[in-house]
Parts: sequence; C-alpha cells; structure tokens
Amino acid sequence: MSFLVLDQLTKAYGDVIAVDRLSLEVAKGEFVSLLGPSGCGKTTTLQMIAGFVEPTNGRITLDNGDLLSVRPNKRALGIVFQSYALFPHMTAAENVAFGLEMQHVPRAERDRRVAETLSLVGLSALADRFPRKMSGGQQQRVALARALVIRPRVLLLDEPLSNLDAKLREEMQIELRQIQRTLGTTTILVTHDQSEAMALSDRIVIMNRGRAEQIARPDEAYARPASEFVANFLGKTNQLAASIRETDGRKIVSIGAALWPAADAMHCGPATVAVRPERIALTANGGVPGILRHRVFHGSHWLLQVETDAGAVTIIRQNDGQALPREGEAIQLSWRAEDMSVTPGKGPDA
Repeated sequence: MSFLVLDQLTKAYGDVIAVDRLSLEVAKGEFVSLLGPSGCGKTTTLQMIAGFVEPTNGRITLDNGDLLSVRPNKRALGIVFQSYALFPHMTAAENVAFGLEMQHVPRAERDRRVAETLSLVGLSALADRFPRKMSGGQQQRVALARALVIRPRVLLLDEPLSNLDAKLREEMQIELRQIQRTLGTTTILVTHDQSEAMALSDRIVIMNRGRAEQIARPDEAYARPASEFVANFLGKTNQLAASIRETDGRKIVSIGAALWPAADAMHCGPATVAVRPERIALTANGGVPGILRHRVFHGSHWLLQVETDAGAVTIIRQNDGQALPREGEAIQLSWRAEDMSVTPGKGPDA
C-alpha cells in the first residue's frame, strides 16, 4: 500500500520546467533514490516534499493526507542536508536533542531518546564532543541522528555522503542502509552517484530534464534500461551496430558472423545492440572479431579497449590471475542473448 504519493508533481520557474509531471508511489518503509545529473529536478522534488518549494501543479499525499496543506515544520519529516548544518556551539547530544526541544518533549524522555539514537549511529562515546572536534563521518552521523530522533514519518536525504572521501562514503553507505532497515523508516535519497543509489535503494527513480525516465529496482534498471539515457547514466554501456534478419523462419540478431536469437516481433533491418562491459567474455571462435588496443590495470579488474567493425568495445575483466591477450592481438568477443538489449532502427544499414 502506498504511503507517500507524488501525483503529477510539477514545478515551473517561468518558462523553465524543473519537475515535469512526476508521479511516484512509495511504500511504507521503502528506500527510494532520486538519481540523475545536476539540473534534472531531483533536489527540487525533495524540496517540494519538505515544503521548502511550492509546486506549480500536482499533489503530494502522505498516509492518505494532503501534505501540501501542512506547514513545513509540522510535516514530521527528518532532513539531512549535504552540509550537515550542525550547530557549532552545541555538542553532539545537544544537536541531536534540538528537534525534541522544539517539540517540547519532556527532559527525561528527551535524554533517553538522544542516548538511544546516538547509540544507533555509533556515537555514544562522543555525546559531549563539539562538531569541530569530529571527523566528517562523525558529523554526518550526528546529522543523521538529529533527523531520526524525532521519529520522522519520512526521512529526506539530500546528497548526505557527497562530502566524504571514497572509502568513508562506502562505509557510511553500509551503515546508513543498516540503520534504515533496523528502523524501517521510509526514506527518500537525492544523489547523483549511481553506485550509491544502487547500493542503498529498494527502487531508483532515474530523472532527466525534470522527468522520470525509469522507476525500477536497481538491478532491473541496470540490466534492462528503459532508454538510452538510463543505459548510459547507470554505468558504461557498449553500443554496437547490428542487423536483424530472418533465417529459416526465425529472427536473429547478427554482428558479422556472430548470431543471437531475436524476438519474433522485431522488424528486420539495422539495429543497435547494447551490452554492459562486465557481461562480455573472450571466446576462441564464433564471436565478434576485434583487436585489443589498450588494457589498463585497476587492481581488482582489468579494463580492455577493443576495436571492432561494429564499434569500439570496453570490457571489464576480473583479475583472476589468468593471462590476458597482448595489446595489438586479434581476439573474439561473446555474450549471452539475455545480457544485451536490442534497439531496431539503427545500425550498419541506417
């Protein structure tokens, strides 16, 4: 059952449409990420949910109630900003307690909830420390604790991990997901980081120019992108010229002599095959021929750049200790039919 509903939500600034008829239903306890490049409308959407920006059109309901009719400070939402926005003159415990003080929660109850929440984020030992004496990750935990202690109906996260270094960001992703699952808090995350959205989310909303290009589970969006934009935004995708033809009453996709089965409904003619780099294998025969132009070592994996008649191909090959072809060597590439997407209407005959 839907808990938070955005219905045809729109925001225009003069002739500029920042958010264009966005509709989204979020279940209670679900973790949903709004993902996209700068200017796609994801932050504006979050600000409309929070009440900081008034929609031009559309509705927002929370637990069947009209959220737009409620003042921002009465919406019972927890918000974590990119800058953390901690009070520098307050200790960690005082920062976390601030929202409870505004709600006039009795002192004993306030102290108990602050202690519980600091323990949840692993900061019990730093309750009396000021933000300037904390690392970026510790400050981020205080900001998260301050948002969670008020027991929000929805937790809104606006690029909360972007100021952390890569290693700490990965660690905080794991901690944030564990905390969210422990509490079951409905959560909306805004991020431009594809790996972050896919690691944390039950579903992702990939936005482009104010519109939702695809709403799906991370694995579904990655494996079956709904558009070329989604395919390219969610990691690297190889685009290869191909043809669809009929042989012995069956439709096939061909790239040179390499063949795969095609859906019967597809029209014969030029096409484009899209396949992820990690799905491509090296084969002895029957594949797409090419020349290995470059290979780059990345520790856990190799990045291979291959030149083929159908287009340039990038391959991610796990570092399993096996020998690789040399640069300049002729190789052949293969992949499973289920690992590629086929778009008719483009290709070598276009």
